[in-house]
Amino acid sequence: YGLQAADRIFAVSQITKDIIVREYGIPASKIEVVHNSIDPSELQRVTLETDNYRYIKKMRELGYKIVVNIGRLTVQKGLSYFVESAALALSKNPKLLFVVSGSGELRDQLVELSADLGISDRIIFTGWVRGARFRELYELADMFVMPSISEPFGLTALEAAYYDTAILLSRTSGVGEVLKNVMKFDYWDTRKLADQIVGISLSPALRQSLVEGVKAEYLKCNWGDVAHKMINQYNRVITTNRRRRQSRQKLVRGVK
Repeated sequence: YGLQAADRIFAVSQITKDIIVREYGIPASKIEVVHNSIDPSELQRVTLETDNYRYIKKMRELGYKIVVNIGRLTVQKGLSYFVESAALALSKNPKLLFVVSGSGELRDQLVELSADLGISDRIIFTGWVRGARFRELYELADMFVMPSISEPFGLTALEAAYYDTAILLSRTSGVGEVLKNVMKFDYWDTRKLADQIVGISLSPALRQSLVEGVKAEYLKCNWGDVAHKMINQYNRVITTNRRRRQSRQKLVRGVK
């Protein structure tokens, strides 16, 4: 009802817009895509000279590549596929360490899956983190993976790009409309994701190319542009409604 009654609808991605049109029968002309952005001042770099993540830092010193996911541990996020991909990737390159940060109802299931696949010593579940620990995890990552089954946008990928991280996205993640210098995969294609992880881990040149490319893209994102775009849409609605009221008033006067 809300979608039907609205004068304009903001969607955070084309993927979201398509879902609104397909599932709710809303005219596409009524929906404006306005992508999310980031505020670099809130993502200031932190020193790695802390006691946080000592094990991860040690593994990094030993030459392990760190693969990170940050988000809610729910079905929507596709993390069971991520764990399966981790097992496949480790069979080809054992010098990988996977880190899953977040909380949710699937935590125990994912821990059990890791054990069943024999990789529980190579995947760390940090629980929910915030503040400096949150930013430090981005700093430690060589790769950031978003394997979501459904992701309207995916702001964490944009944040990870700020920290010079190679980004891997499922094709159903809206942030892929903003970031092009990333590696993409179907969320269910565990073998392809595993191959991409291994490829980046074994090729410093590939990783650097992705990092430099995505940096040029996220630097174009800012909340100021988002705000201006939304304000323009608000003004459009105000102007249109004013004209409609004036037309109705003229019609009423004409009838009288």
